[in-house]
Amino acid sequence: MKKKPLYIAVLFTLIAVILSLQVYKIEPFESFSLRFNDINFKLQKKEPNQNIVFVAIDEPSVNEYGRWPWDREILAKGIDKLYQSDIVLMDMIFSEPTTEKKDNILANSISKLNASVCGFFLRHNSTQSIDQDTLDILSDSSIDLLQSQIAQYKNPSFISAKYAEINILRILEACTLSGSFSTLSQTDLLLRSYPIGVYYDDILYPSLAIQGLRILYNKDISRIDKNHVEINNKQINLNNNGFVRLNYYKPNQYKTISFLDITTNKIKPEYFKNKIVILGVTDVGAGDIVSTPIGAIPGPLLHYTFLSNLLEDHLIKEVNYISYILTAIMILMPFIMILLSKNIVYRVILNITIYILVYIFIRYLFISYMIFIDMFYPLIALFISLGVFEIITFNIQEKGSRFIKDAFSSYLSSELLNQLIQSPQSLSLGGEKKELTILFSDIRKFTNLSESMDPISLINLLNRYFTPMTNSVLKNNGMLDKYIGDAIMAFFNAPVGIQYHAKAACRCALEMIEQLNKLNIQLQKESISTINIGIGINTADVVVGNMGSDTRFNYTAIGDGVNLASRVEGLTSRYNIDILITEFTVNQLDEDFVYRKIEAVKVKGKKEAVLLYQLLPNNKEAKEIKELYDIALQNYINQDLYKAKAEFTNLVNKYDDKLSKYFLKQIQNNHSWGICEMKTK
Repeated sequence: MKKKPLYIAVLFTLIAVILSLQVYKIEPFESFSLRFNDINFKLQKKEPNQNIVFVAIDEPSVNEYGRWPWDREILAKGIDKLYQSDIVLMDMIFSEPTTEKKDNILANSISKLNASVCGFFLRHNSTQSIDQDTLDILSDSSIDLLQSQIAQYKNPSFISAKYAEINILRILEACTLSGSFSTLSQTDLLLRSYPIGVYYDDILYPSLAIQGLRILYNKDISRIDKNHVEINNKQINLNNNGFVRLNYYKPNQYKTISFLDITTNKIKPEYFKNKIVILGVTDVGAGDIVSTPIGAIPGPLLHYTFLSNLLEDHLIKEVNYISYILTAIMILMPFIMILLSKNIVYRVILNITIYILVYIFIRYLFISYMIFIDMFYPLIALFISLGVFEIITFNIQEKGSRFIKDAFSSYLSSELLNQLIQSPQSLSLGGEKKELTILFSDIRKFTNLSESMDPISLINLLNRYFTPMTNSVLKNNGMLDKYIGDAIMAFFNAPVGIQYHAKAACRCALEMIEQLNKLNIQLQKESISTINIGIGINTADVVVGNMGSDTRFNYTAIGDGVNLASRVEGLTSRYNIDILITEFTVNQLDEDFVYRKIEAVKVKGKKEAVLLYQLLPNNKEAKEIKELYDIALQNYINQDLYKAKAEFTNLVNKYDDKLSKYFLKQIQNNHSWGICEMKTK
């Protein structure tokens, strides 16, 4: 590929640009990528953990007890029903004191639970004044071990803020631990990840669900490496912000119970035995509703999703480097396809098919093994690379096509020219050995003709002659090689292969004679000397291709077979006939052609004699002549000269047969039929 350096430069540029978009998460590509991969959640059929329950302060509950926030005695009434649960995670904050009595009632209900995690969230601005006692209690919920391990690495950079909204001291003391429920949406404003922890006052506090797991397993969370933490031998894959990608379930799979149902004993306390309960608000106007890839859901379900992911081993394993590799491969693939195939439709279909197969396999990995590999950037890489390389290839091919059209439009039919444009590889410098049928034609006594005319008239006459002759070559899918003065050289079966090239050359020769006869009629009317030509045809293996230098070359054919065709054309004047073909051409003809045997001739430069034939038009008279001629020739071969002479004489008298005149002279000069050695031009 002559333009390979250009392709390689473009290839590396695309790899650098697209991988940069992927690594640095440049918008809007990153948002498109997030949405593109959300289909994972629609495909998977996994179910959440059955021991997690979301108790929702929903519309029926608000209709019963009034608008949120409620009197803390009401909330305590429901919490009292959860005493058999393992842990209660409270996705709510009691940051303002009410009466001491009501605050104590709620605190006492919380303290009676087996374990509880109360929530807090970060704020960039706050009017809440937090005393030192509150901070001391809150700090008991931090993870010193994880914080010290994280300090060894630059990443992840956990979210942080200067302020926080925290439960009042009495509630804080009643909770087993406190955990953050602050989180961040991604660039398209959808929540896809869950934070492991947050920084407040330079202290790392785990999230609500992580605190629940610490209590459940009675183990701390620890750092494995830069991108992984671990609890109870379960690995959690983190991004650079300390978030884990959530593996959402279908909305109807989350087990949700109305707060009203537990206060009215519709759901008995025994139902919550050994369960993790998440308590949160969903009522419109008061609840925390978040946007996610599966739609708008209550915020507490984020904790539910993460807990279930970890407990059921549904945590997503992100393998970013494979996505980078696939991106590079998809950029490289169109370039490889251009090297393998010249058909753009085939290339495009194959590129897209390969991507679809990889896409299906990657989706299978997610559904079966929770392995997440981003397939958006490989898709963008494929489309951009495909577009860029195909445009470059089109431009190169267009330039090549224009060159071919300019170089061959006068020498090939439009049909063959289009085929050649589709397969231009045969035009590279050099040649190939190939069987062709070569045609030479020449004007007889051209010197006498040229001397009888002025140059301008001669050129006009030649143009009138060459036009129909050339059209006959092109019409029969021949390649017009060159004009040699008054001679024409053409060949068939190159540069574009054609079937039955010998037949095509013979049809061309017959048509050339037919067109010449029409031209001569016009010339006679104009009192201009008529033209007689001889045509020689031979079929042989020759070398055909571009001959010359890198900057200037000519597409032509060379070899003994070409020379023989030229010498056969020279013999037409000896027999005074129009078309002479060799035995090698005759071997490829069928009954659609009429031809008659002449004799074997050993031409100059050939060791072996070649049997020559005259090609006749396929009409009734020609067939009659051939039938009578074959009898006469056989008598001549058998040395029955008396009969041969009579039969040849009959052909001359009846049809003015030129070839019979030749054999009458041979009989008169006592020449027997055999091999003639001729010196030709």
